[in-house]
Amino acid sequence: APFACDKGSKLAKGHPDWIIRNDKGRVANSAHCGKYFYGLDATNPAVRKHVYDTIRRAVKDWGFEVLKLDFLYACCLSGNGKYDNTMSRAEAMYLGFRTIRAAAGDAFIIGCGSPLGSAIGFVDGMRVSCDTGPTWYPAFPLPWWDNGTLPALRGMLRNTLSRAVLGHRWWHNDPDCILLGESTKLTDVEVVSAASIVAMTGGMFLLSDDMEKVSESRLSVAKKIFPLTGVTAVPLDLHSAQNGGMPSILRAWCSDESTVINAQQKEVRKTEGLPSSWSSDMLREQASKLECEVGYSPGMIMNPYSRERSCFAVAPGLGTWTVVSLSNWMDHSNKLSVSFSALIWHSYQDYLSTGTPTSKEITGDTIERVFDTPGEQTESGFHVFSFWESKYSWVPHQALVGNDPLVKKLAPHETEIFHIKPANPTRPQYIGSDLHFSCGFEVQNFEWSERSVKIELKNDYEKKGSIFVYLPGGRGDGENKLENLSITVNGTVTPDWCVIAKPKIGVHSAGSPKPTHYYHGNIVKVQVSVAGSSGDGDGIVHFNF
Repeated sequence: APFACDKGSKLAKGHPDWIIRNDKGRVANSAHCGKYFYGLDATNPAVRKHVYDTIRRAVKDWGFEVLKLDFLYACCLSGNGKYDNTMSRAEAMYLGFRTIRAAAGDAFIIGCGSPLGSAIGFVDGMRVSCDTGPTWYPAFPLPWWDNGTLPALRGMLRNTLSRAVLGHRWWHNDPDCILLGESTKLTDVEVVSAASIVAMTGGMFLLSDDMEKVSESRLSVAKKIFPLTGVTAVPLDLHSAQNGGMPSILRAWCSDESTVINAQQKEVRKTEGLPSSWSSDMLREQASKLECEVGYSPGMIMNPYSRERSCFAVAPGLGTWTVVSLSNWMDHSNKLSVSFSALIWHSYQDYLSTGTPTSKEITGDTIERVFDTPGEQTESGFHVFSFWESKYSWVPHQALVGNDPLVKKLAPHETEIFHIKPANPTRPQYIGSDLHFSCGFEVQNFEWSERSVKIELKNDYEKKGSIFVYLPGGRGDGENKLENLSITVNGTVTPDWCVIAKPKIGVHSAGSPKPTHYYHGNIVKVQVSVAGSSGDGDGIVHFNF
């Protein structure tokens, strides 16, 4: 870090007047990270010139575009042994950051070990947690009970959850790296939890393992959260956490409607050179690209105070649904329970309770597209897909009306991600995949007709896994069959598919406490592969039935 130096360094010996001293004239305490170091006085113009020259050399002469600067607090240590004692420690920190940014220019700066408020406006990314570690609690000889500041996975996750709201508002949150290697003492469950929280909070994604030594099973965890989306889920129990004192419920949502709405309302106005005659499909594609850039662009294309910062922009045809992660931070198995009504996206709740939409983000036309049959549009229940387990269930409409809880038993330190989508029994629906945690970000386009479905998976890089699709059957009490189903993957008929569930979806007429009739359907699991060639036909899946 530019404001710290080793006590045995040439700098310390050659410039003892640059070092901050405490009120007794001794070297100020800089804490201990394996060894003690000295803090350099940012109120001293000579120190600031040294820092400026050092940063400038790294950026201009050595060509670094990203700088991670650690132990930044070293420039504002407590003590009156400073060059200018009229300055407060906050003013010293401000001078330090101003010097760093002036020298770095457009380089991406990741702050670390810094007072948070002082860094606003100067850094692009900021470490918001303590160091992660190879253990759940701080390992001996560190005191295990100090799990808030010492290196350990639990402390890293707690800080990442509680400071998620800062992401893409003040900077891009850096939750520290995900440790994938088996050399740690972390369990597979704990590695998945770390990946889930990093993915759901939408900050930066860093790996520090030797990737050639990481097993395929651990590497697949990282692949399933890549790329990050820039979307920040909302911790629902931030101020009422009972699960080990850490928030355990994160909620985001996915929508294909937001792409069109954002294009029409604001994104097009902020994008130069877009012809006003663009078609809705072109606007949808452009808006989707802009939304995807939010997680990585300091320009803040998206309003950080809007609901859209918690929305994954997905491909046309996928619809709108809720994404929820549940985590058990206890050291024993635990049943987590959350009100089902809290898991439904707000506009849908408003529609159910009042019969009319109360949000500008949803209209009667939107409801018509999501639910095709008049009178049945709000009462067909929900598809629920658990991502890490790749399990499906259908939840009846009464679960929402009766405010029944969603209950899940989780192992110690386990996290599961649920996708809760309003069911439409009359048309095909994309349920999810094991390719990407969002169960939508991996899809380029989704089209259907009465007897066919076409899914275009993004083919920007190689991937293998399974997708899950709902195919409607007949109405009534007869058995549902798929005798004529044919599926092609990348242009070749595949036998690698199976039916994992046959939901019997009850449909309620308005005011009826019981289903008035049923639809039969199939949840079809298909193995897919994408070569990553970006060529025609790569990643395209056809269903004909």
